[in-house]
Amino acid sequence: MFKGFYTVASGMIAQQRRTELLTNNISNARTPGFKEDQSTIRSFPDMLMSRINSTNIPTENGLNHMYANPTGGINAGIYMQETLANYTQGQLLETELATDIALINGQMPVNADGVEGTVMFRLQHPGGGEAYTRNGNFTVDAQGYLVSAQGLYVLNDNGQRMQVNNDDFTLNAEGMIMSGDTQVGRVGVAYAANPEVLMKQDNGLFRLDGGGNLPTAYGVQGVAFSTQQKYIESSNVDTGRAMTELMTAYRAFEANQKVLQAYDRSMEKAVNEIGKV
Repeated sequence: MFKGFYTVASGMIAQQRRTELLTNNISNARTPGFKEDQSTIRSFPDMLMSRINSTNIPTENGLNHMYANPTGGINAGIYMQETLANYTQGQLLETELATDIALINGQMPVNADGVEGTVMFRLQHPGGGEAYTRNGNFTVDAQGYLVSAQGLYVLNDNGQRMQVNNDDFTLNAEGMIMSGDTQVGRVGVAYAANPEVLMKQDNGLFRLDGGGNLPTAYGVQGVAFSTQQKYIESSNVDTGRAMTELMTAYRAFEANQKVLQAYDRSMEKAVNEIGKV
């Protein structure tokens, strides 16, 4: 009976966490560059139940031989194993703002684990090192530096702050910024061969797990991408599918809740009525 409580409770916890994940995805459906989270729900290993018996061995000392008879298995419940971001390309939205830049994925190598690489803008993190984002909703600060929506400095391909002076510049498909006929610099773009090593943080930022910085994406063999000025990449959340999955998770939570209530009534009956005998 108590094992049933644990099994149902684990199901409720897993579905609650999945509901929170899907709710966060839906709330960020209009956030530029947002990458939806995906969950993996797995079951705990099943346990094999056995009955311990003994038999007398006809010896002078009257020894007993212990043995176990398998009586069947029991499920130990489920859990949400991990949360991974989906790095697929979102749709491009035209803004007509010169400081908005979108990254367009081209050919990306696939590693030995079957995971496709991705590219991201390089930002200077206030805590040291670099942060990464797909949100190209940039602006120019009072000192003429290109900054992100969170106020972080956008870096060039040499890891230095990108200074454009004003928003009167043009950007080509190779990421080079031109002010008139003068080259200002190339927007910094990093390449993650395995995006699963990135840690997702607030405001659409990513950082490398364990510290360190990602290598530049320019000149990497097999990596093809381009930049588009006056466009931003929208979220890759499919709101229709996310709403359907949210309702499924909610119904699964309700079903587990009803089973838990049935267990509770059975225990109440066992304590109040059987205990009187």
